[in-house]
Amino acid sequence: MPETTILSPQDALVALMLAVSAADGTVRTAELVQISNLVENLPAFADYDGARLQEMGPLVMGIMDREDGLDRLFEMVRRYLPERLWETAYAFACDVAAADGRITGPEAEMLDAIREELSLDRLHAAAIERGARARYQRV
Repeated sequence: MPETTILSPQDALVALMLAVSAADGTVRTAELVQISNLVENLPAFADYDGARLQEMGPLVMGIMDREDGLDRLFEMVRRYLPERLWETAYAFACDVAAADGRITGPEAEMLDAIREELSLDRLHAAAIERGARARYQRV
């Protein structure tokens, strides 16, 4: 990320969701659809230009390709996302991870890293995770 790049809080939310989607090495269609749905429908993105999704993908992938990519991602999220939205970010990340019906090892590890980096209470995080599992349960 160039030092002059200024991101919105919504960009930071999108970046985290994209990183979770890419954590297992494959960005699945269901996960991209979920990100798009969240951006189109949730109040956190009410004034967000959905076209930014196209710009955020290459930015996030460029960050994650770096040796210190995960550290840079978390630095960016902490810098641009207000602390009051950290649980929201985790909830969105869980929704993206659960969207394809499975949370693989790398996705679970990424969720653990997010929880740790954002200093989320374990009980709160478990409740958020359980909610995501319930929403994406298949019949």
